[in-house]
Formats: sequence, structure tokens, C-alpha cells
Amino acid sequence: MADALSVIPASVLRNLSDKLYEKRKNAALEFEGIVKQLASSGDHEKISLVINLLTTEFVYSPHANHRKGGLIGLAAATVGLTSEAAQHLEQIVQPVLNSFSDQDSRVRYYACEALYNIAKIVRGDFIIFFNQIFDALCKLSADSDGNVQSAAHLLDRLVKDIVTESDQFSIEEFIPLLRERMNVLNPYVRQFLVGWITVLDSVPDIDMLGFLPDFLDGLFNMLSDSSHEIRQQADSALSEFLQEIKNSPSVDYSRMAEILVQRAASPDEFTRLTAITWINEFVKLGRDQLVPYYADILGAILPCISDKEEKIRVVARETNEELRAIKADPAETFDVGAILSITRRQLDSEWEATRIEALHWISTLLNRHRAEVVLLVLDIHACIAQDPLNFHQLVVFLVHNFRVDHSLLERRGALIIRRLCVLLDAERVYRELSTILEGEADLDFACIMVQALNLILLTSSELSELRGLLKQSLVNAAGKDLFVSLYASWCHSPMAIISLCLLAQMYQHASAVTQSLVKEDINAKFLVQLDKLIRLLETPIFAYIRLQLLEPGRYIWLLKALYGLLMLLPQKSSAFTRLRTRLKTVPLCSFNSDQLKRASSGNPYSQILCHSGSQISEDGDITQDNRNLQNGINFASRLQQFEQMQLQHRMLAKSQAQSRISSASLSKEGPKAEPWRIPTSEGNRPLSRSSRRGVGQFQI
Repeated sequence: MADALSVIPASVLRNLSDKLYEKRKNAALEFEGIVKQLASSGDHEKISLVINLLTTEFVYSPHANHRKGGLIGLAAATVGLTSEAAQHLEQIVQPVLNSFSDQDSRVRYYACEALYNIAKIVRGDFIIFFNQIFDALCKLSADSDGNVQSAAHLLDRLVKDIVTESDQFSIEEFIPLLRERMNVLNPYVRQFLVGWITVLDSVPDIDMLGFLPDFLDGLFNMLSDSSHEIRQQADSALSEFLQEIKNSPSVDYSRMAEILVQRAASPDEFTRLTAITWINEFVKLGRDQLVPYYADILGAILPCISDKEEKIRVVARETNEELRAIKADPAETFDVGAILSITRRQLDSEWEATRIEALHWISTLLNRHRAEVVLLVLDIHACIAQDPLNFHQLVVFLVHNFRVDHSLLERRGALIIRRLCVLLDAERVYRELSTILEGEADLDFACIMVQALNLILLTSSELSELRGLLKQSLVNAAGKDLFVSLYASWCHSPMAIISLCLLAQMYQHASAVTQSLVKEDINAKFLVQLDKLIRLLETPIFAYIRLQLLEPGRYIWLLKALYGLLMLLPQKSSAFTRLRTRLKTVPLCSFNSDQLKRASSGNPYSQILCHSGSQISEDGDITQDNRNLQNGINFASRLQQFEQMQLQHRMLAKSQAQSRISSASLSKEGPKAEPWRIPTSEGNRPLSRSSRRGVGQFQI
């Protein structure tokens, strides 16, 4: 302290704390000269002591005039140091920054003046204090004293000039400062922040667009400010950024899309219009990049279609059409479920225009992504159907829908059944369907439905475990129970019942069913189903059957069943050729001498086909007891059940044929006949596991 006092006259120190500004100013000029002399002599140690004296005895003094004089003195010392001020900058600037929070407005004013003069001298070296200076300026912009505000504005302009010409400014360090202040409501602070955003965005070397998501929400928040000037400044800044987005090859649409969606629901009309305008441009520019946000964007657009402001309605409708024109793939994070949820919610809107557009979107989803929509609906119903009662109602209603709309069964039946099997357990679904179809009054529909279920059972990967269980029907109680459960309804279709028997390896019964088809009308529909079965026999599902043909002596009933099917086919059909080719590959060496002796020269298996009177009850092991192999299944009763069901179908076909012949003489206004079913008495009623159930109340 003594060394510092030795170079500064007492009069200078006294005048520096005088209440008159002129005396303080003159003292500061003398300070400047003293520091300049010390700098020229290179005595920086004494310069540090002088600066320390100004700080401790003046800037931090309890007396306001001392503090004012100290601030003027620090500015003068900086001017005296000129180019050498950088090495003392930390010692000079920090006390000035602390003075910005002084309770005396005049001290705060002089702090602004002092820092202004310091910044003019050091320029670029000033950047290291930018964060602290920015924080101080932000507070001073809202100062209660008008003079302090004016001084702060002058300092702010100088700092902006320094920043724009500096190559040391770090935008990465600045953005967090800006972001945490963007939601301040003070109008002066808002003007201050928008000013900085605009200035920095004008600097070519600073990429403000890349950081736009960090302060975009704050700018939108300013659009509803009570001050027209602030709204105008914010709108101007947003317009400039939107133009830059249009011209930029790389933009982060995702983060900004979330902000725009929220702002599109703002109670402020101007904010809504600006947000929906931005969304409109984003949909046009971003397109595929916005796929993950389609649902959110749609949720913002649909309410705006019914906005009270016409400009918003026009832009919303245009955006809606642009969005609908984009055909996205669900594999590309396109969430059909989310969009369906949004449209479903908007169906409850109080505005008709919004409800209509929501319906249009549902129609669009069904046209483009029907499978996904169906699966989502099924997922919901599957959750409800965890309860046994609801499960039964769901399956009944599903069968009802298939009955009244055969095209639904043809186009989406496999998808629906497979999905339900995944969600609700395949065995449970098939047992319930079989129970319902067993008592189905519409025999034609029952036949079609069983054929569809049979094809799904034989071909779908989702039902592989069910097929595995059925293959064990002769040796496994669970498999036998499932076979019996399906048998009654599978009787509606001859090819379905034969497929089921082949799958369950019940070849003797398959042969018996085939032999019983002698009573059937071998028409085109019958041959089409038979052709499908022959094709299925060549698929991987029935590979085990083809391998069993390597041992015809062991699997004689399998061979007889296949030859029975062959005899039903026209010789010139592709199915006949396919099956005959397969049977020709059966090795002769598998038969014992007795069997070979009985074989005729024309057909090596002719005697085998007449072997029905042998003691072999089922294939696989010819020495096992017949009752054990049957595993408790009364095949004679099952065959009778099948024949009775086919009798009902034949009677129905005959009735329909007679009806067509006599239809010309019947009035077209006559009552529509109920689905026909042959009456049964207690003595000849087919085996049935349950009575027919009514249609449930579920809706899809």
C-alpha cells in the first residue's frame, strides 16, 4: 500500500473521491498519466499495487463517492496501460463487474461507463469475461433506473461489436446462458435476448441455426407478449430462421417438431398461426425425417382445422393434405398405432370439421396399412378377452362377422386368426372356434370357415406347437383331447377331416373317411379342396408322412388312404399326376414275402389296397393291441358323426338346387328362408360338445 501511495499524490487521491464529478474526472486523468509512466518503465509490480489500491480503498469503500471515483480510476488505469492492459485485466474487470449490483444507481451507472471505456481499449481480450458480462448486461437491461438502462444499452452495443469481430467467441458456451433466460417475462430482458439472437445469427461464422432448438420455444413464448414491439421482434427473428431452414441442407427437425406441436395448441392466436405455419413448412421440407413425429403433428393439425381464425384453418388444411400425401412405411418408425390413437381421440372433438378429418385419416390408414390397423384392434380385444366370458363373446362375434362378410374371412381371416392365436393361446382359440362352428346353422359358412381354419392350422408358423400336439394324439392324452375337440366341427369339410387325421397320424381312420366319400357328389368345389390337400402333402409340414412312405409295410393304412385320394382324382388333373408320382417312389422292398406274393403284376399295391380285413388297426406297430392304439377314441362313432354331418350338407345342397330350379315361379318379395339344417332325433343326433351360442356384443 505504501509503495502505491508513494507514486500517487495525496491530492489526486482526495479529488478522486470528491463529490464533484469534474474533480473526480481530473484526478482520473492524472491517474492515467501515472500508470502510463509506470507502463513505459515496465514497472508492472507498482501498477498492480496502484490497481489494488483503487479496488480496496475506493471501489469497495462504503462511501458512494469513493466507489464512483474508484471505477473512474480503473478505467483511467486501463487507458494508461493501452496495449499492456491485458496482463492486468483480471484485476481491473472483476471489481467493475461486482459494482453492477451496487445499491446506488449512480454507482451502477459509473460501472457501465467504466466497463465501456475498458472494453474500448482491450477489445478482443475482453472475450474471456463474456459470460459474466452477458449476465450483468441481462440484469442491467431491466434496471429500475433509466440512466443505468441507457448506459447498459451503450455498453451492450459495444460488446456486440467486439463479439462479432472476435474469433475467440464460443457459441457453445453462450447457448446455455441464453437458454436459461429465454422464459424470463420481463419485456426489457426479452428485447435484450432477441437482440443478441439476431446479432449472432447475422455473423457468418456463427451457426445459430444449429442451436435453434435450444431457444426456439422461448422465441415462440415471446409471440404472446403484451408488448407489440417484442412480438414484432420475435416474429422477425423467427421469420429469418425459417428462411434459413428452407435454404439449409441439414436441419434438426425432430427437436423443433416437438416444440411446434406444443405451441400449435397455444391459447394465443398469433402463436398458433406461427406454429402451424412452421409445421406446414416442416412437413414440406422434412418429410421422411418427421416420420416418428407424424402422430404428434397430426394431433396438432386436426384441432386447428376447426380454429376460429380463418388463416389458421387454411394453413392447417393445407398441412393436413401434405401430411396425408406422404406414404410412409411402418418399418421406418411409422407408428400406425399412435396415429390411430390420435384420430380416435379427435372423433370426440366438439368441432365437426375436425371429426370429419379424423374419419378421413382412419380411412387412409385402412387403405394403406389395413393389416397394421387390424392387428392393433386385435391387440386391444385380446387384452379385454383375458376374461373367459369376454373371450367367448369375442370369438362368437368374430365368427358372426365372418358369417355376414365372407370377404373379411377371405382377405383378413388368416391374419386375424393367427394374431389371436399369438395373443390368446392357439389351442384355446381353436377349441373355442370349433365349439362354435360345431353348432353353426349356416352349413355352407361352417364348411368355408373350417376349411380356412384347417389351412391356417397346417401352414402358419404361429400354430407349430398345436400341430406338434396333434401329431401325438395316439400316445398323448392332451393331443387326443384336442383332436376330439376339433373333430366335430372339422366334419363340415371332408378334406379338413382327412387333413386332421393325417396330421394326427390316424391313418386307418383317414382311410375309412376316404372310403366313405363314395357317397359324395364329386363336384368342382370338392376337387378344388382335394387339389389343395394334395399340394399340402408336398410341403414341409407333411415331410414326416413322405418319410413314412419309405416303410409301406409298417404304414399300410397311410398308403391305402393316399391311394384312396388318388382314386377320387381325375386322371388328367395335375393333382393326380403329382400324387401318383409320389406313390411311385414307394420302395417295394419294404413288404414281406406274403405281401409281395399278393401283389398283382399290373399294380404292385392292388392286394394291399384290399387288405382292409387284416388285423392291423393302425400304422406304426402292427403288433400292438387295437384298443391301446386307439387311445380311448371311438373311431366308429367318429366316422358315423362325419357321415351324418356330410348327409346334412348333401341334403342342403339338394334343397338349394331344387330352390334354384323353382325360383323362377316364386315371388321376389317372398320371405327369406332361415339357414337350413336337417332335423335330428335323439337317436341319430351327431356328437356335439356344446349347443350353439349366440352372438356377443363386442365391436371391432
